[in-house]
Amino acid sequence: MKELPAKYEAGKVEEKWREFWESNEIYKSNVNPSKPKFSVVIPPPNVTGMLHIGHVLNLTIQDIYCRWKRMSGFEVCWVPGMDHAGIATQIKVEEQLRAQGITKYDLGRDEFEKKIWEWKEKYGGIILNQVRKLGYSVDWSKERFTLDDGLSTAVKEVFVDLYKKGYIYKGKRIINWDSITQTALSDDEISYKERNDKLYHIKYFVEDSEDFIVIATTRPETMLGDTAVAVNPEDKRYEKFKGKKVILPIVHKAIPIIFDSYVDMKFGTGALKITPAHDLNDFDLGKRHNLESINILTKDGKLNEFGLEFKGQTVEEARKNVLNKLKADGFFFKDEDYLHNVSVSERSGAVIEPLLSDQWFVSMKKLSEPAIQVLKDGKIKFHPEKWTKTYFHWLDNVKDWCISRQLWWGHKIPIWYHKETGEIYCETVPPKDMENWEQDKDVLDTWFSSWLWPFSVFNWDNSANDKDNKALNYYYPTDFLSTAPEIIFLWVARMIISGLEYMKDIPFKDVYFHSTVRDGKGRKMSKSLGNSPDPLKVIEEYSSDALRFTIIYLAPLGSDVLFDEKNTEIGRNFITKLWNAGRFLMMMKDKVYSSSEYGDTELKNDLAEKWITSRFHSTIKDIEYYLNAYRLNDYAKSLYSFVWNDFCDWYIELIKSKVNSNPGSARFLVDEALKMYENALILLNPVIPYVTEEIWHNLDDNREGKTISFEQFPVLDIKRFDDEIENYFEHLKDLVTTTRNERLLYVGINNYKFNIHIKPLNSNAEKILPSITELLQQLVNHKEKVVNASEAKDFKGTSGNFFAVNFDFPDEKPKLKNEGNSDKMNKEIESLKTYINGLQKKLSNQNFIDKAAPEVIEKEKSKLSEAEEKLDKLIKMS
Repeated sequence: MKELPAKYEAGKVEEKWREFWESNEIYKSNVNPSKPKFSVVIPPPNVTGMLHIGHVLNLTIQDIYCRWKRMSGFEVCWVPGMDHAGIATQIKVEEQLRAQGITKYDLGRDEFEKKIWEWKEKYGGIILNQVRKLGYSVDWSKERFTLDDGLSTAVKEVFVDLYKKGYIYKGKRIINWDSITQTALSDDEISYKERNDKLYHIKYFVEDSEDFIVIATTRPETMLGDTAVAVNPEDKRYEKFKGKKVILPIVHKAIPIIFDSYVDMKFGTGALKITPAHDLNDFDLGKRHNLESINILTKDGKLNEFGLEFKGQTVEEARKNVLNKLKADGFFFKDEDYLHNVSVSERSGAVIEPLLSDQWFVSMKKLSEPAIQVLKDGKIKFHPEKWTKTYFHWLDNVKDWCISRQLWWGHKIPIWYHKETGEIYCETVPPKDMENWEQDKDVLDTWFSSWLWPFSVFNWDNSANDKDNKALNYYYPTDFLSTAPEIIFLWVARMIISGLEYMKDIPFKDVYFHSTVRDGKGRKMSKSLGNSPDPLKVIEEYSSDALRFTIIYLAPLGSDVLFDEKNTEIGRNFITKLWNAGRFLMMMKDKVYSSSEYGDTELKNDLAEKWITSRFHSTIKDIEYYLNAYRLNDYAKSLYSFVWNDFCDWYIELIKSKVNSNPGSARFLVDEALKMYENALILLNPVIPYVTEEIWHNLDDNREGKTISFEQFPVLDIKRFDDEIENYFEHLKDLVTTTRNERLLYVGINNYKFNIHIKPLNSNAEKILPSITELLQQLVNHKEKVVNASEAKDFKGTSGNFFAVNFDFPDEKPKLKNEGNSDKMNKEIESLKTYINGLQKKLSNQNFIDKAAPEVIEKEKSKLSEAEEKLDKLIKMS
């Protein structure tokens, strides 16, 4: 057995074990029908991504389950990978080219794609290298990319299949248009920002009349594409205009006044301008009334020929100039301040322009029906369960999915058009006479590859080969998915849909929606606020294990995580405590085995050994429940409490005294303590793998080339769980704490002989007292008599929860620390004693220790230390 260094050097240790795990392919998984399997696919981060605290939380959650299952005898396969991130990646490379004075059009599509692949090879995947630092037990040999050959095959197979089944179609629809990236976006790829704008009121004059209808709009430039004005048929203000038209300002064209119950009479003036090509609701209304759709915008967000004299102007320029024209021509009525939400692209930040466009869609309604049923049947479970309501609401109201993107980076749509006849060819391979065909220029939405992830990573290819695909048939369906709730529609629901359609089975069994990480003030982390710490810097300062432990400790199921970088001290202090405990026990073993005065006689029916064994199995029971219930922060807290409070603060203290009082059993005691310590390391390994691997190796010289990763996870033995023993020990802790408090009352008490008088405060305490007096004497280093004062009346002394204690001095009595003080100082001293007693009771309360956060416990301990120091100074001054 090696001796642990005085200080744990996390950086060196973590680099050593990371290299060992990867070079020896410790976590490589193979198909093994003789073992139960546990498979997980990593939510693929964007190839452009950089590691953030949210990634750390999500990946640590997955690693805990993978390591736990591996130690429980499962064949674990955790597949890593990256998403090609169509829009984000293309934006990155275009920015790089612009810095060189080049555009993608200068290069052409083929050369531009080559540039992106070059960028991907050089810069892409930085995030996976960052992930490696945190020691995640993924199978790197199975790393996938959503644009690699295998996944590209799957994407083409699914597109062609859905097209032939009639689920994929091309149609004119109002889509969300990003004029910066010049592509369509799905509803799930936009966000909303509150903005102060103006609501402009414009007069539309009735044809051949002095009457006019006032229309309110925030976008007056779109009026150039108006094809009607709509009012509610129940609105008596406009009854007289039935069958009439208005003259569209600036355009000077007559457009009909239509009557439709869609119009809200109470909103604004009760009259709407209808622009079917630039508003979804207007588009639907236009179809009902057979209105013309006039698109006034180009793909780069400028006005086209329908913009008249404003052609070539940006939307913002045209808005300003149209308003000036309306004012000059007498059509402007008024404006007012207006606070509203504006939709923007999450990737480019561009204000979204609703645009009528030809796009490819997946018809989702029928495809979604089985995905609703599997959750209703309980085949897939969400944790927390509340997210099922969100899931059902989305699928019950699902819209067709716009899957085409006007980008150059991504999966090309496997559609070809005949140059002469316009015939459509849709297959996974190009037509043989390629010179007569032209491929569709669009690419597929990035999510169209991601929704196939759980089976495409195992080389599914929609052929007869799938029956003989051992990996696919063994690992699918996967067992567990951890992800963010904001992509429940973008990804989770769609994976369930595709899994049921192509594998005829669910893609996963349990879905854990992890917490949102916020700063200590509850604000969402962002670069602009400067409140998003760099995980790599946190690791450098505190260690990977410290960050992993802390983020899990702070992450309750279904609630946000409030994280401040300083919180990582929770993990670091815990690891230091664990390290020092191991170092002490190893030094103690060296001591008792190097001297013949120590023996290895077994101590039978020893209260301390029974208690720590019971507490260990109680902890196993708790963490098994917490892991199965996805209460990961409770798993961490349970381990923290056992290691810090039970094992280190009480059990090791008992070992110290028992070795001295029972030298003939010293080796037995230390060996038992080390067995318990090693089991604690295994319990902790899923959350802090580096330090546990390092200590585990140092506990035995014969572990070269081995790993803690495959050690058997401790199993609950209900027979070792003893409520009575644990109750006894709670009484012992109370008695020891109360006795120590009584000692504080006297000056120089170690120089005096005294007997301890103990009065049990209830019948249970009276029953237990005889069995714990010996341990009391060991822990408080007392060699005189211990007297049961249960019959004593008017007993004065220090009281705890179960016992009251005072001292009897047979010879000379020491001075009380408050004797001779002034009344003021006496009051302050008494007040401090009461305060100290309260803190000690709190810190000896197991319920408080189990539930309180480590930083709260540390704060209370700090208060106690400061109070005791202050009391000592006051007494010396008296």
